[in-house]
Amino acid sequence: MKISFPAVPVTNCDERPGSELPSLVVVHAISLPPDRFGGLGVEQLFTNRLDPAEHPYYATIHHLRVSAHYFIRRGGELVCFVPPERRAWHAGVSSWRGRERCNDFSIGIELEGCDSLPFEDAQYETLAALLAELCDRFPVEGVAGHSDIAPGRKTDPGPFFSWSRLRWILLEAGRADVACRLEHDEAVQGGDPERRRWPFPLSSRPL
Repeated sequence: MKISFPAVPVTNCDERPGSELPSLVVVHAISLPPDRFGGLGVEQLFTNRLDPAEHPYYATIHHLRVSAHYFIRRGGELVCFVPPERRAWHAGVSSWRGRERCNDFSIGIELEGCDSLPFEDAQYETLAALLAELCDRFPVEGVAGHSDIAPGRKTDPGPFFSWSRLRWILLEAGRADVACRLEHDEAVQGGDPERRRWPFPLSSRPL
């Protein structure tokens, strides 16, 4: 399946070292301003155009030079900021299977979301389709959360992201080969399924 999406080129990226191909996909969550959806904050952050006067939180992060390969909005729209062949600056200090500097060998996917609300059905569908395509194109060995590669420093995609729901969508699509690469197992790591229930009340969704 070939996914089409708009591209917003950024300068916060560079070449991967040597002939490195991505072997890891990292799932993130982001909302700017915090816990608010639908604005231009994320795009402005990745393109170094965040106005520190627009929101108090922006004054603390506008100097950062960061990016991700993909961004999935609440309605499932997919935006590409960095081609997956290049290195985006999304993981920070991180380690996976004993190897540090995850930016060198990973693809970063940001979901528009936060630590206190479930994600939208359309986001899971887009994420599953994107993962399937990336696994077809690259030697991806694992799919992990940002909190898995930077434990204690990062919490995203957070307790309301349902890895089991993503796994189910992949299995329903006949992509067990991708589902088996999801490293986060809620059944083993615990968590309250009710916190990831679907559907959740519309009144719980911020504007």
